[in-house]
Amino acid sequence: MVCAMSDDPPAGGDAGQTTHLVMAGDPLAVREGLRTLFGLPMLRSLPGEDQGKVEIVLAEVLNNVVEHAYATKAGVIEVTLHLGDAGLLCRIVDSGAPLPGLRLPAGGLPRTGTGGDMPEGGFGWHLIRTLSQDLSYRRIGRRNLLSFRLNTHQSG
Repeated sequence: MVCAMSDDPPAGGDAGQTTHLVMAGDPLAVREGLRTLFGLPMLRSLPGEDQGKVEIVLAEVLNNVVEHAYATKAGVIEVTLHLGDAGLLCRIVDSGAPLPGLRLPAGGLPRTGTGGDMPEGGFGWHLIRTLSQDLSYRRIGRRNLLSFRLNTHQSG
């Protein structure tokens, strides 16, 4: 369930758009949250290729929060997106378990099984690292803060 959503005016001189969404840290809420975000004019205005890239990265990040940060307890996920001249700036905050070693996973590709069988998982951080820029993780108190930027082309 999506708990709250707001559209904030742009900061500084950037003529961009900002939105903030708070959702429960569970799979159904993440699915609904993504549907809500991609229903916004801010993201619908992006070219199809950029929408696809944004959807992949946000889905991977949010599902990682659900599967790992909130594996043993419930919580909420805060998503702040700012679309401006620098692209789409994304900030994801949760109060779940920290990343191991308090650092981002390496994001290498998983090894294929025998006979070329593809593994079921392990591609998420590789996709996130490949498709995003300025990826940063910090643990502040009992909260995780992940931020990154996605290069986008705004439709005119």
